[in-house]
Amino acid sequence: MGMMQEFKEFAAKGNVMDMAVGVIIGAAFGKIVSSLVDDVVMPVVSTIFGGLDFSNYFIPLAGQSETVLAEAKKAGAVLAYGNFLTILLNFIILAFIIFMLVKQVNRLKREEPAAPPAATPEDIVLLREIRDSLKR
Repeated sequence: MGMMQEFKEFAAKGNVMDMAVGVIIGAAFGKIVSSLVDDVVMPVVSTIFGGLDFSNYFIPLAGQSETVLAEAKKAGAVLAYGNFLTILLNFIILAFIIFMLVKQVNRLKREEPAAPPAATPEDIVLLREIRDSLKR
């Protein structure tokens, strides 16, 4: 079997296609969560803490005097811990959402507990009693 044929069979399997779709949707969903954090959550957090902008929190490592992260990065190395905090918040939100999705899917996949056996109809019970009494 040629290598191209093997590759075709591999690529045509359902799991590979499902994984590809999942990666693409995951990347798009990551952008949505990033926007949620950057455009909705962080401004609210910033307002609560007195107008702080976490994205511009950094420690200059090359003696820069700039107060904006982008300008400080141009001037030399910086430790951008505010940006890290924002990305960490993105991750926590994304992980929580994925956890909730997996939890719901698992809940839907659970099999219903087996129904208890149906009660034996009364006429069958009576016939069994008659049979047992005739055997005696």
